[in-house]
Amino acid sequence: MATEKVSEVSWVKTFIQQLQVELNGADNTLFASDGRNLPYSNEVLSYNSENEPLNTFSPEYTTDILIYEKNGDAWKPRIVIEVKLGKVTTHDAITYSQKSQSHKNVHPFLRYGILIGNRKHYPLPGRLFRHGTNFDFMLSWKDHEAGKEEWGLLLEVIFDEICSSRKLEEIIYNSRSRSREKFTKLHRPLRLA
Repeated sequence: MATEKVSEVSWVKTFIQQLQVELNGADNTLFASDGRNLPYSNEVLSYNSENEPLNTFSPEYTTDILIYEKNGDAWKPRIVIEVKLGKVTTHDAITYSQKSQSHKNVHPFLRYGILIGNRKHYPLPGRLFRHGTNFDFMLSWKDHEAGKEEWGLLLEVIFDEICSSRKLEEIIYNSRSRSREKFTKLHRPLRLA
């Protein structure tokens, strides 16, 4: 891309279709979307006499990139990726990390990360590690367009996170099933590149 000012919205549009092609090539139930709304809260305003919710309100945030799984007419979010260009401020890190936690309160199996483009020679900023505690992953690209290795890392992380999301969903919602897969260890390693 030229050096003119590029918005994050237009930047995502430059690679979202390629991401969709990659997802579909691996699993035709997976989709990528930009600018899609996702609830971050589910508020109950009133109940009936059987304690069933009558009126609910679900405020939403617009996601930069949403990767979701579709089964017929039903869909479920798997990954949200926030995007930034150039730099990430402390305020950005805190705000996006809080958004991550809010979304995970509604979708506990959701994986959440950030992708920073046009970082030049700079690595991921320390403020992101310090204040982005609710992120499951962080990636940066040197330019607007990913190099081959950067694109490969993005895809590797996405497919790993889809597996993690599916596994978390299974663990959370089938925890009382006698036929469930049983675990005796959980380890969340720190992997850096």
